[in-house]
Amino acid sequence: MNTSNTTKSHRNWLGQDLYDSTGSKIGSIDQIYLDDQSGQPEWLTVSTGWFGTSTQFVPIAGTTVHNEGIKVPYTEDHIKDAPAVDADQHLDADQERRLYEHYGFQHDATDHEAAYGGRERADEGYEYSGVDAEVTLSEEQLAVDKVEREAGAVRLRKYVVTEDVNVTVPVRKQVARIVRTPATGTAPGQIVDGDVVEEITLKEEEVVVDKNVVAKETVGIETETVTAQQEVSGQVRREEVEVDGVVDESPRR
Repeated sequence: MNTSNTTKSHRNWLGQDLYDSTGSKIGSIDQIYLDDQSGQPEWLTVSTGWFGTSTQFVPIAGTTVHNEGIKVPYTEDHIKDAPAVDADQHLDADQERRLYEHYGFQHDATDHEAAYGGRERADEGYEYSGVDAEVTLSEEQLAVDKVEREAGAVRLRKYVVTEDVNVTVPVRKQVARIVRTPATGTAPGQIVDGDVVEEITLKEEEVVVDKNVVAKETVGIETETVTAQQEVSGQVRREEVEVDGVVDESPRR
């Protein structure tokens, strides 16, 4: 494309202000998208700064020159409600159809004049050209996969240990104690010759040690999967292209 100062070019639109049907500024023009078949510029994207979005697609058909910028026949709200499409990507058939329907165009028309109803364009008389030669650029990407492998084993083994246990146990026993109390009056009878023996049996508690087996606790094993970040590195190659000469870098739709 001839890009001299005397030739109008869509390249000059980039960065210009875009106005809605009321003459209010919407934002600035980001990119120009070309038709795949004809190579004719068909859509422009506008940086709006609206909450939740950064760019919106607007058709070039119906545009006019306004205040050293471009004016479109749609309100700001109508443009804001356009189907969301990521910029910097090729428009597929479904995305293009939804945009056509939103702006009232005939997607299945046989030519652009019929599709856009013959609406005027601010780029009437501009020069543009289709793609005469192209190359496909490729690049290598790391293909990372994961395989599961054994990382070890955990076993439970029960064994017996012997330890000394000292327990203090209170025990009771009976002891004999002499109790003397003064007597009064005279004793009945006579004093008996010989020994008089009175006997009582003393009792005491004896500690008997036995052992009972009781359940103390249950020990089990459970597994838990944890995720760690592991850095993988490698070398990849990609193809780049050098262009000799002056070209129009407007993106195609």
